[in-house]
Amino acid sequence: MGQAPETIVLDDGSEILRDRRAEWTGSRPAGGGWPIECYASGVNANQAQELRDFFKTHGCPTEVTANGDPVYRDANHRKRALKLRGFCDKASYC
Repeated sequence: MGQAPETIVLDDGSEILRDRRAEWTGSRPAGGGWPIECYASGVNANQAQELRDFFKTHGCPTEVTANGDPVYRDANHRKRALKLRGFCDKASYC
């Protein structure tokens, strides 16, 4: 890995400055970005209703898209829904 330059000079002589603040921001918006549609914990489209029923039966009603992807309202909802299904992720939702 090399080091990124502080500035880049374009052919027309103008400079583009390095934005360190942008480099350190996460991929999600500052406001949290909720609700989120989770592709990773989704199911096949023909199993979407089965997943809706599973969440409802276990006391965690969750919207599931026609494609089979659950939509989590907030972090607590996500944590609960993932735990019900026995999933873990990088944010330690186990």
